[in-house]
Amino acid sequence: MNTGKNIYFVSDAHLGFPNAKASMEREKKLVRWLDSIKNQTKELYLMGDIFDFWFEYKKVVPRGFTRFLGKIAEFTDAGIPVYFFTGNHDIWVFKYLPEETGIIKQTEPVVKEFDGKTFFIGHGDGLGPYDKAFKRLKWIFKGKFFQWLFHRFHPNFGITIAHSWSRKSRYSKPDPMKEKIVHEEEWLVMYSRTVLKTQSVDYFVFGHRHIPMQYKLDEKSTMINLGDWINNFSYGIWDGEKFHLEKFTG
Repeated sequence: MNTGKNIYFVSDAHLGFPNAKASMEREKKLVRWLDSIKNQTKELYLMGDIFDFWFEYKKVVPRGFTRFLGKIAEFTDAGIPVYFFTGNHDIWVFKYLPEETGIIKQTEPVVKEFDGKTFFIGHGDGLGPYDKAFKRLKWIFKGKFFQWLFHRFHPNFGITIAHSWSRKSRYSKPDPMKEKIVHEEEWLVMYSRTVLKTQSVDYFVFGHRHIPMQYKLDEKSTMINLGDWINNFSYGIWDGEKFHLEKFTG
């Protein structure tokens, strides 16, 4: 029986990056964190890009991540709801993870109410007025034809190409941790302000940017970015009264 009182949020572990050894160390640390919070957890939100790449063939899934997947199954077996938001790196989560681990898959942002507070929750990719090239690419990746086409590749080839593309994409862009100043022209800030024109939200909770921070939009509303599990090992907690950003050092 689930008796936890806290709601936890974590994003951007990018398991699989940059290589098996480094990924394994981060995976073990993530599992230690999950162990440390299990008894206090009411709900768990995995907020996107948990995997650096994921694709489910009919009979094949990417190798690895057994410690993490087993721990998530342990949570759901204990009656703890685990919500898995797809990100831009693990957009191709289909039926395997929900069926095998019991996660509840989310492909779009959702609005939820916790303890009288309204939360707008999503990975954060493709939101805001810009990044039109990525939005077109995401539309292509979500299309059935492109998924069918990728499915034709042998897994050894397809997954290798995907990891290579992911690394090239990351290294070709500035390190997001060098862009620590969040301001009014930040895309997620602009998007949050657009949402506030039509609905009341207390907390916007996003991943994607890899920058752990809380940005006050007005007296009532706050935008939160959860950071990542590559450099920061940060996560969010809603304790029923206040939202906290913390870092795991275990």
